[in-house]
Amino acid sequence: MEKYLKGTEKREIFIKDEEDTNPDYGWKPEERPIEVYLKYVAINLDKPVGPSSHEIVAWLRRLLGIEKVAHAGTLEGC
Repeated sequence: MEKYLKGTEKREIFIKDEEDTNPDYGWKPEERPIEVYLKYVAINLDKPVGPSSHEIVAWLRRLLGIEKVAHAGTLEGC
């Protein structure tokens, strides 16, 4: 990996400001309830050839126990 970094500048992380998370506006990621993750999650899926997009959605509904599952765009393999 070092061969790819030769000649590149050392990068620094710039932090403009640090504040505590106001609990009125959400949770720290490690304290966020799983129900919130499941309600607002987006899954990036590299669908294999075989199952249809409709089948994948049905599997996710059953596995996660969630009614509102959908896909955006095509899930068909290239």
